Amino acid sequence: MGPKPVHMPGTRAVSRCAQCGTVLQEIPSTGLCPKCGFALHSCKQCMYFDPGSRFECMQPVPERVAKKDVPNNCTFYEIRVTREKETSTPASLRPNDARQAFENLFKK
Repeated sequence: MGPKPVHMPGTRAVSRCAQCGTVLQEIPSTGLCPKCGFALHSCKQCMYFDPGSRFECMQPVPERVAKKDVPNNCTFYEIRVTREKETSTPASLRPNDARQAFENLFKK
């Protein structure tokens, strides 16, 4: 028999806008969030941004960037990528309508 398998949800790498939380599929050529217009090449969007570090950056920057939400030319910039759990059901496994979902509950 053995132990039951653990059904852990999968994960995915995601970049989100730091201002509105929109998932960014790719970086637009304008450098702005497609939903809210936030500058994506800014400190708040960078993976090294840390309010608790010196100059609010985990890299050895020579001087502090005053405004963290405006575009800058930092050489250390990398867009923040996070790992999120896949919690939604794939469309192929969803029932077509409410009646079908109800009937699926009571199948033998």
